[in-house]
Amino acid sequence: MSIQQYFSDRGFDTIDWSFYSKIEQWEQWYQGKVKEFHSYRAYNGRTNVSCERLSLQMAKKVCEDWANLLMNEKVAITIDGQKEQHFIDEVLKNNNFIVKANEAQELKAAYGTVAYVPYMANVEVKKDSGEVIKGNKELSCIHINYIAGDCIFPLSWENGIIKECAFGSRKTVEGKEYFYLQLHMLEKGMYVIENVLFDDTNGQMLEVAINSIKGFETIAPKIYTQKKTPQFVIDKMNIVNNIDKNNPMGIAVFANSIDVLKAIDVVFDSYHNEFLLGRKRIMVAEEALHMDTEGKMTFDPTDMAFYRLPEGIENENFIHEIDMSLRANEHEIALQNRLQLLSAKSGFGENHYKFDQGGIATATQVISENSYLFRTLKKHEIILENALKELVKILLLMGNQYLSLGLNEQAETVIDFDDSIIEDRQTKLNDMRLDVSAGLLKPEYYIAQKYNVTLQEAIKLLPDEEAIQEY
Repeated sequence: MSIQQYFSDRGFDTIDWSFYSKIEQWEQWYQGKVKEFHSYRAYNGRTNVSCERLSLQMAKKVCEDWANLLMNEKVAITIDGQKEQHFIDEVLKNNNFIVKANEAQELKAAYGTVAYVPYMANVEVKKDSGEVIKGNKELSCIHINYIAGDCIFPLSWENGIIKECAFGSRKTVEGKEYFYLQLHMLEKGMYVIENVLFDDTNGQMLEVAINSIKGFETIAPKIYTQKKTPQFVIDKMNIVNNIDKNNPMGIAVFANSIDVLKAIDVVFDSYHNEFLLGRKRIMVAEEALHMDTEGKMTFDPTDMAFYRLPEGIENENFIHEIDMSLRANEHEIALQNRLQLLSAKSGFGENHYKFDQGGIATATQVISENSYLFRTLKKHEIILENALKELVKILLLMGNQYLSLGLNEQAETVIDFDDSIIEDRQTKLNDMRLDVSAGLLKPEYYIAQKYNVTLQEAIKLLPDEEAIQEY
């Protein structure tokens, strides 16, 4: 049985399964080697020779750069409320969020979609109702799974928003391969989480009792969350899915640049071969390779620069030098042109990549607010900001429902992205301070920006008028 058949038997209408073949193609380009392209055969006039085309692995580079722009150590998540802020900070720290979130953004750029799925570990569930037993106060029990697009299976969606979804992952237990499937479904308006396990050792996907397998003993087959809010967050690139406009999944940032990636690797491989095939050679006649009067070889037989001509070939010169001119400049120009195409099609503008001194350099200059990169970055931040806010809300909800912490689930969340590549932060603060002095800006906005706090917290930091007068 396949996963597709399993969903069909359960009555779920999922997306067109041909879309996952597209994700597989993006994954291969992200990994750097695509078998049907980088492995090929060439005819040399006598026989077909197997060849391996070099890869510059630019798909990986594009994804890395977008991840660094969208999520880095300077991104701040600020919650209105000291208790709520402490809770979120601890949960994210326990889950190594700064590192994992950056990885998730890279995978999002490669697979088009990622999901953040928080869950409770080491908890008990009532067998009759599927309700999680409260009492465990350890924040370390809240974990976050990061799922790439190839293991995300939308079950229902509306206006591009996924309402019900299944998430898969592969596990190896005692030499056997298992496929773990977690389904988030709506029943009577409330979310239910169902955990299913398949034995996939022989590729046959046989369902097994989840609690019978080592490592899955404490996982409840079914959990009733008693909540209308989903316990997962979908994050994707803010690019229209032109493969299937009715599909709620995102597409890779280079999905429409496959031909450009091919062109880059063709030129890069040719550039490499130019030096291999064009290296200097010295053709030496057979009689010139004899030993001298002392019995020593006149040429070093291990020197690759020399090529012995077969006997019987007439040549006026005992030694003939072949020194082919290299077309390095033509290759570099061609490669730079293709890199500019990729840069533009990936949302960076035309001059993000430069082929310099045999390597790829990335532009590091400060970009202006009217540049193509700035507008594209802000466009992608729209979805990411909403995803992070949803994640915070789910974590606050879990803190109340499972840990009884009494958190404010409606606390305002502010996501402060790193705009240092756009403008100098200190310059921006100085401009805001001048606006405050001129009466053009309320001081709480300046304080919120300077200290990365919410507007409500900034107001609390303002001194009262009496204190100002006394000062």
